[in-house]
Formats: sequence, C-alpha cells, structure tokens
Amino acid sequence: MTSGLVGANEETLQKALEVYRVLVRTYGERPYRQHHEAVDELVLTILSQNTSDLNSGRAFANLREVYPSWEDVLAAPPDRLAEAIRAGGLAQIKAPRIQAALQRILAERGAFELGFLRQMPLMEAKAWLTGLDGVGAKTAACVLLFGLGIPAFPVDTHVHRVTRRLGIAPAKASPEQVSAWFEALLPAELYYPYHVLVIQHGRELCKAQRPRCEMCPLSILCDFFQAPAA
Repeated sequence: MTSGLVGANEETLQKALEVYRVLVRTYGERPYRQHHEAVDELVLTILSQNTSDLNSGRAFANLREVYPSWEDVLAAPPDRLAEAIRAGGLAQIKAPRIQAALQRILAERGAFELGFLRQMPLMEAKAWLTGLDGVGAKTAACVLLFGLGIPAFPVDTHVHRVTRRLGIAPAKASPEQVSAWFEALLPAELYYPYHVLVIQHGRELCKAQRPRCEMCPLSILCDFFQAPAA
C-alpha cells in the first residue's frame, strides 16, 4: 500500500473471509456477471454520482431512448443532453463530462469501446480512466469490474461504511484507500461477490443512520457493535 496505512495481517484476512462466508450464508452466492458494456457502464456510473441508483437508472434509460447511439449523444446540444439526463441530478455538470469522455474514447480508439484496457496493467487502466474529467477511483473500478471483468474493487458509500464498522478496513481510510486495501487483502476472484454482498448488507441492515444491529448476522464480528458504549 502507498497510502500510509499499515498493511493488513493474516488475522484481518481471516476475519474478512469469515465475513464473506456469513454474507454468502445470509444472502446467497453472487457469481460474476457483466452488468453493461464498458462504455455503457462508464456513462451510467458518471450518472450515478451524487444520486441514487433509481435516479441514475432513470436518467440512463431516458438518455438511451432520446439518443439511441453514442454518436447521437456526442452530437447532441449540451442543453438538450442535460435535459435528457435531468433525473440523475447535476445534469449541467454530467452532460459535458459524458460528451468529453465519449470524445476522447472515439479520438483515441476510433470507436466507442474500452476493451483495450484489458491489455493494460491494472494501475495503467485505472490511470487512463481517471484521466477522464469527472471519473474518480470508484467510477474507474466499476467500469473495469462490471464492464470488462477486470479485477478491481469499487468502494461506494455502503462498502466504505460497512467494512470500516466491521474493522476489516482501517477506520480512518478514505474510499480510495479502502479500495487499495481490499485489492491487496482479498483474492481477485472475490472482488466482485464481496463488493456486491457488502452493498446488499449495507442497504438492508448496516444502514448509515440506524443500523439494525440486533438483526445482523455479523454482529459478533463487528467492531462497531462490540465497542463499549461511550
């Protein structure tokens, strides 16, 4: 790790694996599946920034209805593009970001495709994606994992919260540091199911404001639950 965090030890790994086993027993297996084509995943993840999955999904569906091809999106007047994605919020910011990303992909690749990232080392692929305006570490990891099947560990608000509460990620780590932490800690084949299961757990039980600790199958493993009351 280059973040200044102390590296995880064997005890942390074993705890993380036990958490995974409990999550599988609770929610079931989560085999890998591609969510969208990589460019679709990129645009959808940009739309998902600072909004809910429901709103970003609506914005993406409307975008593709109004502009069926990426050529159409690139050629769209910015104000009209912003109107098409308004359901996702921050439309005046996201519309130019989407067009700039598509323009760079087309200019460098001659087509709207990101498969070339599979030929790069992981850090180079991440650097290429984060070089796009408005694309941070989480968006890049989502594109790589969900769109291309490249092992990367995305950290959204649920993963950031749950893993630090459990004590399998450092308490003061940033989302980017947690991502690097788990990429160093876990076998690559667990990145996808671990990410998906932790998100489900965060949505259903380990909520931000009122965690349902009394119902949680992970309470015995959880630093947050086991900590003495202040």
